[in-house]
Amino acid sequence: MDITIHTTALPHDDPDASLAFYRDALGFEVRSDVGQGKMRWITVGPAGQPGTSILLAPPAADPGVTEEERATITRMMAKGTYGWLLLATPDLDGTFEKVRAGGAEVVQEPVEQPYGVRDCAFRDPAGNLIRFQEVS
Repeated sequence: MDITIHTTALPHDDPDASLAFYRDALGFEVRSDVGQGKMRWITVGPAGQPGTSILLAPPAADPGVTEEERATITRMMAKGTYGWLLLATPDLDGTFEKVRAGGAEVVQEPVEQPYGVRDCAFRDPAGNLIRFQEVS
């Protein structure tokens, strides 16, 4: 089989704040932005990697989601336990400084983990945990 990861989804509750984070702080390209108001589906991805995208989507837009489920999703997003993403960079310190300078909430400064990975972490505007691992 020849399988690639094309798009993964993360929730957002403020499309403009999420767009600013992924576009301005991370430097991702905006590939599409459809919908209006808070009901926007925004596709972003790393420059030079057109085959890999992140869909920023309103998490409770599916008509099959109940009000109770919407409330659970909202609580989980507020705690930062609903969505997360692991990114890689050869320059962890430079990436950390750029993202922090963009106003992102720092969860963890760059550190060597006991399991051999050097990483750091932020929260995006929706509360999603965004981890960066240093790779060669």
